[in-house]
Amino acid sequence: MRMPRGGRLFLAMCLGSLLVLVLYFQSITKPEPGVKTDSRPGKSRRSPLQTLYNGDQQLELSAAQRSLQGRRELLEQACLSHTRKRRVLSPEDLKHLIVDDKHSLIYCYVPKVACTNWKRVLMVLTSDGRYTDPLAIPANEAHVAGNLRTLSEFSVPEINQRLRSYLKFIFVREPFERLVSAYRNKFTRRYNTAFHKRYGTKIIRRHRPNPEPEALQKGDNVSFHEFVQYLVDPRTQREEPLNEHWERVHSLCHPCLIHYDVVGKYETLEPDAQAVLRLAGVEGTLEFPTSGKSTRTDGNMAARFFKQISPFYQKKLFNLYRMDFLLFNYSTPEYLRTR
Repeated sequence: MRMPRGGRLFLAMCLGSLLVLVLYFQSITKPEPGVKTDSRPGKSRRSPLQTLYNGDQQLELSAAQRSLQGRRELLEQACLSHTRKRRVLSPEDLKHLIVDDKHSLIYCYVPKVACTNWKRVLMVLTSDGRYTDPLAIPANEAHVAGNLRTLSEFSVPEINQRLRSYLKFIFVREPFERLVSAYRNKFTRRYNTAFHKRYGTKIIRRHRPNPEPEALQKGDNVSFHEFVQYLVDPRTQREEPLNEHWERVHSLCHPCLIHYDVVGKYETLEPDAQAVLRLAGVEGTLEFPTSGKSTRTDGNMAARFFKQISPFYQKKLFNLYRMDFLLFNYSTPEYLRTR
């Protein structure tokens, strides 16, 4: 059935239910064995999606495939167990999904989960030779809007075709380690004045008794306790969506509406990234950048930050991020005192 003239615009503007139905059913479709999924002219190589599901590299990928398959299955089971009703997906919901047409990849980026390096890698993959070394790309350039295309920029038929035939992957991280990492980066670094002004001043005004005038003006000394109070304050999400650096992964990437073929983890970043590059057919020609950080936020550091948070606020915060713990199979941290 042909879409009525103007229907595409109507879907984008009105966020109609047709889009979520098409996106949902197309995104859960897996390619049939032996069927060429890449229908674009001149493309004859096996796609990453076929490589993953047809298993023609089993000797090389067997261990990685077993791990990735287990995560996919756990995510699907968690979605069935913990989600009740499906909400409408809009083009706005697809802005975190980066598209690489050359290698048939879709990557949902999650801030504070190696997304800068994944964007650098995708800039190399999509640049037709302009970029060759991911680490030669400045971090700020990797985040410039327009350097990479997102799924939201395509028409509805183009979105559906890519969701059906491209390898869709996501990388996730233990939720509270990601949260502490975001706090450290955005509120304890002097150079992040934009975040201090945009969020720090509001947090101090609302959650600090008798603040100093300078703190109200600069917003550059927000404590972790004040940050937590801000996150669990009902007014915060009523006023606007959470910033992407501390927004829940399930709200950024919609893993119960979009079928992700690969769920990588920050805790096993290097082997998982290598598996994706192998599926894309670029292993050996492109390496995922390794982190040289000596003060990476881990569980021990998160525990130290949470010592200053009362059980009351720990419980509220866990409830806020509960779905990320459940969907991506992360255990409740031992340091939590929620009773």
